[in-house]
Amino acid sequence: MTAARQPGMDHDFYPFTSMATRETLRWPEGAHVAFCVIVNLEHYELQPPEDAFTLNRRYGPARMRPFPDITRASHREYGNRVGIFGIMKLLDRYGIRATAAMDAVIAETNPFLVNEVTKRDWEVIGHGVTANRLITSEMSEEQERAHIARCVGAIERATGRGPSGWLGVEYSESRRTPHLLAEHGIRYVCDWTVDEQPYRMSVRGGTIYSLPVTTELDDHTVLGIRNVPITEYAQMATDTFDLLHLEGAQNGRTLVYSIHPWIMGQPYRLKYLERILAHVAGRRHVWKATGAEIIDWYAGHQNA
Repeated sequence: MTAARQPGMDHDFYPFTSMATRETLRWPEGAHVAFCVIVNLEHYELQPPEDAFTLNRRYGPARMRPFPDITRASHREYGNRVGIFGIMKLLDRYGIRATAAMDAVIAETNPFLVNEVTKRDWEVIGHGVTANRLITSEMSEEQERAHIARCVGAIERATGRGPSGWLGVEYSESRRTPHLLAEHGIRYVCDWTVDEQPYRMSVRGGTIYSLPVTTELDDHTVLGIRNVPITEYAQMATDTFDLLHLEGAQNGRTLVYSIHPWIMGQPYRLKYLERILAHVAGRRHVWKATGAEIIDWYAGHQNA
């Protein structure tokens, strides 16, 4: 992965470009912002395998507990049993087809949830094996390839279609992940959060695209780790959208909004999620799109 150092990076997956000098990006029908909601559907294991690399970090004021962590696992499972349906109701209300980042165990063991996703025509992208198992460079290439293959295969069996996108657990990757994702038919990845537009990445044998998540609005990062109050979070989200919408009139922007049902699906937060979605949906020149739709457009309309 390491190459001769170029401006801004220590790898050769893509060259450095600045927003001030690049080609102008135009979205369909003159939209200023391509708005994509990623809903993370994850299984949190009571006891992950001994060789799994897990970030057993705090959520809010909660204490760190050793595995098996009943409280933490139950909190996560609330999202798949209850919280997701409040989120789905709001997304339906505002005409937003989400992109579901689904892990292998959810695809393998939760057919009801898979059906709720597919009947809404949401896109499903890969999200590893479980929420406890990150990809790291400590894996062998064979282990990482098997990890990716299990997720891709589980989604294909559950939905009838293999995923075209990928969001790593905790945005985790190794030095070879983009190459291996491309080998498994993945066309775009959301882990490289360096921009407000998609961009091409060079991998062995071809190209993969990056669709950067707006990490400063990831609910796990902001609400769970930084402990930002939900009232301030809603203001952060609408302020972010407003500036991207303003600047997108000159050069199109993306807002890729990643949320977790066990966090944003809590009753006291749904009101603020609706406030965010209503604000976005109430503006003109917004393209509400799935990740694949954004990448397909970008690949077909932007020069290299």
